[in-house]
Amino acid sequence: MNTFGRVFRISIFGESHGNGIGVVIDGIPAGIRLSEEDFLPDLSRRRSGAAGTTPRKEPDLPKLMSGTWNGFTTGAPLAVFFENTNTRSSDYDKLRDIPRPGHSDFTAGVKFRGFADPRGGGHFSGRITLGLVAAGVIAKKIIHPVAISSQILELGGDTDPDRAIANIEGTGDSIGGIIQCTATHMPRGLGEPFFGSVESTLSQLVFSIPAIKGIEFGSGFGAAKMRGSQHNDPYISTDGKTLSNNAAGINGGITNGNDLIFRVAVKPTSSISIPQQTINLKTGQMETLLVEGRHDACIALRVPVVVEAAAAIGLADLLLLNEKPAITR
Repeated sequence: MNTFGRVFRISIFGESHGNGIGVVIDGIPAGIRLSEEDFLPDLSRRRSGAAGTTPRKEPDLPKLMSGTWNGFTTGAPLAVFFENTNTRSSDYDKLRDIPRPGHSDFTAGVKFRGFADPRGGGHFSGRITLGLVAAGVIAKKIIHPVAISSQILELGGDTDPDRAIANIEGTGDSIGGIIQCTATHMPRGLGEPFFGSVESTLSQLVFSIPAIKGIEFGSGFGAAKMRGSQHNDPYISTDGKTLSNNAAGINGGITNGNDLIFRVAVKPTSSISIPQQTINLKTGQMETLLVEGRHDACIALRVPVVVEAAAAIGLADLLLLNEKPAITR
């Protein structure tokens, strides 16, 4: 569904070409200093405009609709809304009958019996991540002093992002990438095994980001090639610090106080301007599809801040859940 969390609960809404995008957040502690300006740094990191991103430009100015008073959170549900101002819906008219390969056009049509909004990908658009980034801004305040950062490790298999973008621009094609996210100053004891483990909590959020196709923690898939004597992280102090960090700061689904490190794989953007063969659902015949509109050559460029937000949201929920008093009988 469109709601996540047990204590820090977020509900996202909106479509790419609808009136706007937004998020409602419940479970925010009262007394957190918050203004609309607090959202701008992370929102600017998600915004398009750089080489390799879509030419569609939106101001993405947040409107706090509820949940604050005199510059502080009240403890009531907080709603953030972003208006859509730059849409060209006619670019998507034909996609109702001719679905884009690799996109949600076909599955959304099946799931919602043809009623899903197809314009700009509708509710399946990457634009929905505005709500995640907004919630992440608040979550980062809750989990302080935990600090979350992310970096692009490679784009299109190239460890030089600038070169990768220069090579793909103008070709009509697209590339993906790998992003690493790190959380430092982590507390010990977060995580609710089995189904609320740190890995499962963060993975659910990360896979909610459009275009994410894989995640690995610490040594990840490389662990399958290691021996236990190589993979085990020896403890070197009583506070849980380890000599290595193959486990990504997590043992048994619970944080051990070391840095939390994970990497995600972002697929190439589905909407490309190279002609592709696909089925016409109305005629049942194969057709050549040439996607029009404004699209990212590399959506991975705008994903790092979204991954940070997902990590912060998950950690905020686990932290607040951890602080709930135990019930005694």
